[in-house]
This record gives sequence, C-alpha cells and structure tokens, in this order.
Amino acid sequence: MRMSPCFYGYPDSFGFGMAPKQSKGGKKTKKQKEEEKRLQEEEEAQLEAEREEQERLDREKKDQELERLELRDREYRELELNELHHLLEQNHSAVTKWRADAAEKAKWERYMCCDGAPDPEVQQDVNTYLSLWREDPEVNITPVLKQCNVALQLLEELEVLLRDATDPKEGQKYQEAVISLQELIHSKLHLSTEEIFKRANENTDTETGNMQTVVKGDNTTLCVWANLKRNQRFKGLNFEEVGLGFELPKQLTMSDIAVRILHTHYDHLSSLAWMAHRKIHTPSHSPGSLVVVDEAPADTDLPEQEETKDAEEGKDDNETQQQTADEEVQSIQELEGSKSEDSPESSKSSRESAEGSGSQIQTQMEALCVEGEFSSPSELLTMDSSEPVQAVDLMEYTPLGGVFYYDVFRLPPQAHRVNGWEIRQKLHTGLQVFPYPTETFNLDDNEALTCPPVGMSVKLPERVVFLETPQVARWDAADKQWRMDGISDVSYEEEEAKISFKMDSFQAFVLMQETYANLPFLSWELSPLGQDAATFTVNGPLIEISITIQGDQCILKSEVKGLSHLQGKWMSSPDLQRAMLNAGINIFVNEHTDKYVSSFGKDPLTEHAAYEQMAFFASACAFSRSKWNAKCGAAHLVMQAREHRGPATQPMDSWCLYLVGAQRSQKLEIKERSKTFSSNHDPSRDFHSTFIHMLQDDMSTDGIARTRESSYLFVDTVQSLLRATRPLMYS
Repeated sequence: MRMSPCFYGYPDSFGFGMAPKQSKGGKKTKKQKEEEKRLQEEEEAQLEAEREEQERLDREKKDQELERLELRDREYRELELNELHHLLEQNHSAVTKWRADAAEKAKWERYMCCDGAPDPEVQQDVNTYLSLWREDPEVNITPVLKQCNVALQLLEELEVLLRDATDPKEGQKYQEAVISLQELIHSKLHLSTEEIFKRANENTDTETGNMQTVVKGDNTTLCVWANLKRNQRFKGLNFEEVGLGFELPKQLTMSDIAVRILHTHYDHLSSLAWMAHRKIHTPSHSPGSLVVVDEAPADTDLPEQEETKDAEEGKDDNETQQQTADEEVQSIQELEGSKSEDSPESSKSSRESAEGSGSQIQTQMEALCVEGEFSSPSELLTMDSSEPVQAVDLMEYTPLGGVFYYDVFRLPPQAHRVNGWEIRQKLHTGLQVFPYPTETFNLDDNEALTCPPVGMSVKLPERVVFLETPQVARWDAADKQWRMDGISDVSYEEEEAKISFKMDSFQAFVLMQETYANLPFLSWELSPLGQDAATFTVNGPLIEISITIQGDQCILKSEVKGLSHLQGKWMSSPDLQRAMLNAGINIFVNEHTDKYVSSFGKDPLTEHAAYEQMAFFASACAFSRSKWNAKCGAAHLVMQAREHRGPATQPMDSWCLYLVGAQRSQKLEIKERSKTFSSNHDPSRDFHSTFIHMLQDDMSTDGIARTRESSYLFVDTVQSLLRATRPLMYS
C-alpha cells in the first residue's frame, strides 16, 4: 500500500491550490474595505463628472437658445416698437381730434341754448350774473332754491373748467368765480332762513305751539324750528320725513331761540380746507422742504363760519347779511388776485407730458389740487399750537352725503297785529347767532351750570354707500379744517341706517368714510364681451364692483344696496368715476394712495405701457391678476392672459403667465398654481420687445384681426379705467 506524502509540523491549509482563509466571523479585512471604498469613490466621481458635463451641456444649450432668442428679439425689436408706436400715435391722434370736436359741439350747443345762464368761460358774463343775483331782493325760500339750482349748475361747469385749466391765470380766474358763487349761494340760503324765522308765529304747530317746517329742494333740505312756547319739558324734535332730528339741553328750552338744520347735498367746506392749506415751495429752505401758508384769512370764511365765530366770541353782527356777503366776496377776490402770479400749474407725470395724454381722470382729491400741491390737513395743525389738533386727513377720509349745517339763532322779533295793522320791530343786524356754549349758564340766581352738549340724529343720506360705520367730523371755522374731537355718545343703528351723536356746540358736520377702505384689491379681471366691449371686475376687501364698457360708455353693475341711481345708466368714464366717488364707492387711486395702501412699488412707466397695450387687445384677450406679480420685483409685471374665444366657459388651465418688463416681454414656463416662482421662459416661445407681440404668438388669426379693428374710443376708455385703478400696483 502506497503511503501519501506527509509533511510533519505544517497544517493542511498550507497545501497548494487552497484559497486564503477569511477572518473569523466573515469580516472583511482592512485592505478589502479600503479597496471597496476606492472603487465607490471612483464611481461617484465618474457620476459627478458626467452630471457636471451634462449640466455644462445644458447650460451651453440654454445659453445658445437664449442667445438665439435675444438675437431674434433684437432683429425684430425696431419693427415691433415702431408698430406699437404707430398704434399709440394713431389712437391718440384720433382721441384728441374727437375731444376737440366734442368740445366745439358742446360749446355751440351751450351758445344756442339761450336759457339765460351765463357762459362760464366768459368772466364778464359770470360777474354780471353774480352782481344781478346779489342785488335780487327775493328771499322767499321756494324761488331761492330754484335760483340755487341754476347757480349750482353754473358752479359745476366752472369746476370742470378749473380741473381742465392748464394756464395758471385761467385757473385763478375760475377759482375766484367758484369761491364767489359758493359764498353767494350760502348767503341766499341764510337770508331765506331769516325770512322764515321772522314769520315763525304765522306757522305754529297746533300741538306744540312752536314753529317747525321742512323745505325740500333738489340739492338742499332745510329744517327749521322756532321756540315760541319756551316749554322747559321740551327735549328735542325729529323731522321724520327727512330723517333728521335734534336734542336741546334744558337751558336752551327757556330761551328765545331758533334752530336750523341745513343739509346741502354738496360740499363746499372741504374744498375750502384744501385751498386754505397749500404747500408752498420756498428757496430759502432745504430742498424738498415745505412751508404751510394759510392762503385765506379769517375774513374769507363762508357765512356759516362767520356765524360760528360769532357764537364763540359772543358778539353780535353789526352789519346786514348782504353787506357781509359782499365784503367776503370782495376780500376773496382781492386776495386771490394778489396770488395769481404765484399759483403753480397742476403737476402731471413725465410720461403723460411726453405723450400729451389728457385722458387720465382726476379723482376728487386730484381735482381739488389742480391749482397747486396741498398737504394733508393732519400734517398742518401742529405747527403753532402746543397741543396737536385732531384734524381730519382728507386724503385718508372722504366726506360723503353733503354737509349738515347745525345752527342756533336768536329768534327775530315777531310781528303783532293791532287793529288790522302789522307791527314788526325792524333790525339791521340780520340773523344773529345765539352764543352757545358759554362759560356758565344761569338757570336762576342761585344755580350755575356748565353747558351740556347738543344732540343730533341723522338717517344716512340716500344715494350714498357706507361700507363701514360712518365717522362724524365737525367743521372748525377758525382753522378751516374738519375735526373728529368734540363729538361724543356716537350710536350707529345699521339696520335703520341711522347715526346719533352729541357735539359740544352747534357746528356744521359731515359723515366720513375711509377713502381706501376697498383697497388693495383681492383680485381683478378684464374680459372681452365682443368687439369694442369688455367688463372690468374688481374684487376688494369689502365689495365687488363690475364695470361694463361699450365703446366710450360705461355702466356700473353691483349688488351693493344704495346704488340704484347709478346702475343701469350709461355714462362716460370720467362721469362714472366721479359718480362712484360721490356715492362712496372708491376703487380709484392717485399719487397719494401708496401712503395709505400697501403696494408692490412697480415701475410706473412699465406699468403705464402695460395698460396701454392691454387696452389695445381688450376686445380679444382676457387679463387677470397673478399672485406672482408680488414676487417678480419692481422692474417687472406678471399677469395672466388668454385669448377670449367666445361666450363658452374656458378651462382654468387656459390661462398663461406673462412677464412684462421695460425692454422685453416673455411667456413664463410656470403656471399660476405652481409652488414656487421662476422667471424661466417657455422654451416654445420667442422673446418680444412689446407685450402685444408676445400675446400674438398664442392668438388665432381672427383674434389678432379683432384687435386691429378696436375703436379708438373703446381703447381710450379701457386705458382710463386701468390707469385710474392701477390693478397691477394695488392687488
């Protein structure tokens, strides 16, 4: 038997052809781990290099594509800009000619009317009218109210001329006429009130023995009450037919007094506040500094203000009311005449000046500032007094529904009939203000009381919408400002639309609302309704407003109560804007709005150019708010747009996002529902130098044709609404 070879002293594992034995437990050796780590790092490095190479290739491709798009944009830039400029110039020329023709036609119709009313553009005619009416002895309230209606019509025409005046001398002439006419209207109403009180005992109430009368006119409501019985138990009176009422302190019920509540549906005092506090730029101060100058001295007050000051000073008027009115008008004319050379022209934006655009519609505040730049009242009344005066900022708050003049007078001597003769004591002092409050009011020899406040209740005026609880402000005749102090016990009954309060004295007051309560907008949309027709919808924090545009006419649509006098009536864009402001519906902005409303601070020239181009395509394209407009920076605008293809409801995903800048417009790759903002362009679309050419890339041939057929009046009307609301800035 052959024995196998045996190696003594060596284990079998050292035999040839045997694999090395792993360490106990199957663990890898250190060398193996290092090898695996090296291989993994090499693999990761290779993947990273491939990724970087792919990114480099993508960047190069993207840069090449951008370069191609930019070259193409530059190639067509001049052509696109020239086409847009031609459209703008053509539309502007047509609008300018139409306005000139309309003005000539209106002037001719005014001349051919032959109604006896003066031509507001002819100063001599206006002065003659004022002189003749001032000398007219008529004091009966009914014909006087008719005369006031004619005067208010003339006043409205003068205010339009004042707003449109570009020559400072012309503006000064119209302003003098406006002030004189306002003075005379109030003076005539004052004289008619005096005549009613002189004959108070001829119209006594059978139940109370006092005189109480209500006279309603188209623009004025007069409520008068005469204390003939001096009943100590009398507390107050409600004129239910007009929704006005008053409460008197016990002390006044035993006095020979007469109370007047005069509600004028117009407001002449707020314009006086603007004119009384004008910002004057002076070279002696640092650049941009302003000095506030009271342009109107105390003797230029309206008759109502003269009455209030008499009450405060406890002095009697030593002149007749007619003489007072004459002197007041004369003092204003002398004052304003001395200022005519210093009145600055109304400021306009550089864009509007360059283009000669006159279609920007002024709001009430801008119209009041036409003769110069005014500071807000709240900035003024802390200069010469140690305690700040709570003056109302007329930029922040807007008076609505007219002015309520709440006055107490000494009851004039009543006539007595003896043997068929009427005996009346004739006074030359006119209607005298009863001094209230006084320091003390003696009820008898042993008792002295301070004067408690007087009460007032008002049913909110019709044709005015208060979106929030109304604020009450009283007129400070000394400082020519509205103030909210001195008013207490305010109670508002929303269902009855009635507000009650008390004041320290008898004063004129107004109801106010925050000017920008319905801003900034939550959403907006401009949608076509057909050729030269569109609807502009604005959804604010409080209400939603929709304006339908047809050619150069607009109509308001809203579910808000109190606007029945506006709904269903077609009017021009300027008229609609003024009517909405007077009704308390403000969706319009001006150069002061950003002080009170948060905005995106967009470049105004880019924004203005966008509105112009949107208006050109409003017959074929719909535009809407985008949330990304807040993320794209001040130099760019983002909005949604799509072609309107008919009355059928279009899907939400049909909206496209567009980025508009001063030099370039592009379609964005993201959608409105995207989670993050990106300025990456849609790779399937070119860059364009104008917004309208960018839109055309996604439009049909019929849609483009509709835009070229748009009426210049329709385009101008849409432009005016967009510029007046600035939805890309305040939404």
